[in-house]
Amino acid sequence: MQARDIMITNVYTVKATDTLKDLLEIMVKNRIGGLPVVDDQGNLVGMVSDGDVLRFLAPKPFQIIDLYNAMYLEAETIEDVLQQKLDTPVKKIMTKRFILKLSPDEEFEKTIRLLSQHHYKKLPVVNEAGRVIGVISRGDLIFNISQKMIAQ
Repeated sequence: MQARDIMITNVYTVKATDTLKDLLEIMVKNRIGGLPVVDDQGNLVGMVSDGDVLRFLAPKPFQIIDLYNAMYLEAETIEDVLQQKLDTPVKKIMTKRFILKLSPDEEFEKTIRLLSQHHYKKLPVVNEAGRVIGVISRGDLIFNISQKMIAQ
């Protein structure tokens, strides 16, 4: 079995210039935890996950900004953070380097190894031109593994 046999082809994507608000709307509406980030031609330029969003939005605790005068900044609230950060472009929080991706011809076993070794929740599948044509998630693998076991 190859990646093309198990990948989801109805892929939701965002562009690097889309805002965090746009990203959150797509994630919530479609109940997904991560998306490929693509350019105008659909080429993969990054990945963004719910973990990236949470790390970016995490309010900061009290901070000392001047040790000599012991000046403190108040802790941020989530409301403060959201007001300040919802218009942030996705490119500021996406993973840009060391993006693992699969070709549609990748074997099932290699897909399992990549997802388990690197602790990713999903991997994009790209064609020879670098365009995103699918996504494979942990859930997709578990489903296919269980189908193989049940079919025996």
